[in-house]
Amino acid sequence: MRLNGLMQLITDPRVAAVRLRDGGLVAVPTETVYGLAARADDPHAVARIYAAKGRPADHPLIVHVANALALDEWAAIIPEYAHSLAAEFWPGPMTLVVKRNERAGDYITGGQDSVALRVSSHHLMDETLRALITLTNDPAIGIAAPSANRFGKVSPTSAQHVLDEFTGIINDDDLVLDGGESSVGVESTIIDCTDDIPRLLRAGAITLDDIERVTGLVPGMTSTVRASGTLDSHYAPTAEVVITDAASLAATHPTDEARVGVLALAAVATPEGMVRLSAPMTNDDYAHVLYAALREADALCLTTVLAVLPDETGLGYAVIDRLRRAAHR
Repeated sequence: MRLNGLMQLITDPRVAAVRLRDGGLVAVPTETVYGLAARADDPHAVARIYAAKGRPADHPLIVHVANALALDEWAAIIPEYAHSLAAEFWPGPMTLVVKRNERAGDYITGGQDSVALRVSSHHLMDETLRALITLTNDPAIGIAAPSANRFGKVSPTSAQHVLDEFTGIINDDDLVLDGGESSVGVESTIIDCTDDIPRLLRAGAITLDDIERVTGLVPGMTSTVRASGTLDSHYAPTAEVVITDAASLAATHPTDEARVGVLALAAVATPEGMVRLSAPMTNDDYAHVLYAALREADALCLTTVLAVLPDETGLGYAVIDRLRRAAHR
């Protein structure tokens, strides 16, 4: 189906695979957020991702592969703990950064000597990759797929978000593969596996405790590796995001001119005169609704979003990370 003569919304992963094979772009669903995808072995197609997103050329991309066997086809060095993480959490919301081999070009890695790899658990991403493997006869082929949003803006968790983001920017023969709402709602955990211990680059559904439990190693928290979503300012709506707490929120009284939204767990009350954007019951729910709520703030032309952080358990740590980056100006 064509929308305004621009992007095409589809549900068949085989159609998506043909478009990818032929050098096109396809917005693909994953369990975390939607990604803007191209063949990872096609520098011209990958360049179109950077142009559409307005992404800096030195910002590396995540390459989605079909299974953990592809690690050996993309990596020069794979620590044993990386194999353990892949065995435990793939398919799933985890990205591993490993020393690259010649298969990973500079146009994918941002000029670094490492490559970021992931195996998504979303069935449509899996089916798209398998169809592309059949079309290319390359079992280790990868799909480069950063989040399908303009650089630094709010990530999409539905096909409609992608259409809203890129209408008028992407060619009318490029596609959006509709896989429903993303189940997790925030991007994958990124783990630097280029050193003797794993190092957390970006928080996500796979937690520090998960990493330590599987590897037997205490993860490091600093790294020189560049990775997606790690800039101080990121995931930001047009509305100003302000971090607050429940007590300060209750004492806030917006002026008549202010249009203020509230984002907090359901136990936190909404002060009079403010718009409740979402009231998640748990930290996992908070992650699931976060980006849709930030997009709703812009749709309602709110000037400010007051966000009360959850605790750090489970996905709460990732929610805190995203809101702090959204609030950084």
